[in-house]
Amino acid sequence: MPLAKSPTKPAARHRQARTRSRSPNQARRLLGSTPWILRSASATRRFGAQLARLLQGGEVVALKGDLGAGKTQFVKGLAQGLGAATREVASPTFVFIHEYRGRLPLAHIDLYRIEASEELDQLGWADYLDGRWVVAVEWPEKAENRLPADRVEIQLQHRTPRTREATCTAFGPAAQAVVRRLRRDAPLDIPPRSRARRRS
Repeated sequence: MPLAKSPTKPAARHRQARTRSRSPNQARRLLGSTPWILRSASATRRFGAQLARLLQGGEVVALKGDLGAGKTQFVKGLAQGLGAATREVASPTFVFIHEYRGRLPLAHIDLYRIEASEELDQLGWADYLDGRWVVAVEWPEKAENRLPADRVEIQLQHRTPRTREATCTAFGPAAQAVVRRLRRDAPLDIPPRSRARRRS
């Protein structure tokens, strides 16, 4: 026997129609509209670890932000959340790509020094987009149109010398599902770890 549908109030119908009429670009802006406040380097790492626990392999995380904005700290958190050895994580600026092994393989790619997107082929860029790797890309602007259509973009910027602001924007349905879960699970204001916790 089919379930009876409860009547929809006019106001609710109006809201539903308005939601359906939003363009994909508007939906992406809504997912990235409220930033996370990261009040220390350890908070940035915990935020990265929180995201990593939601990943299943094949995701690309594009990290935007000025030098010192916390991109490498965020990748340390990704590695931690994937069960990789975080002490080995460093900026790959002079190597371009570092690989880390955990629950899922993580490729940390820094494009700061490339001159043109054609150089990505020399780095073996396509090899990391095979659906198995989690790929964290610093300076993704250098990749131009080579980034996959379905990706998570994270903009990190300074608020104070210690505090960062992280805004996540989802491109594509898989990325949108990840960002929705991240927004559900991760507090929007992440404080530093207490001294007592650091000693334990």
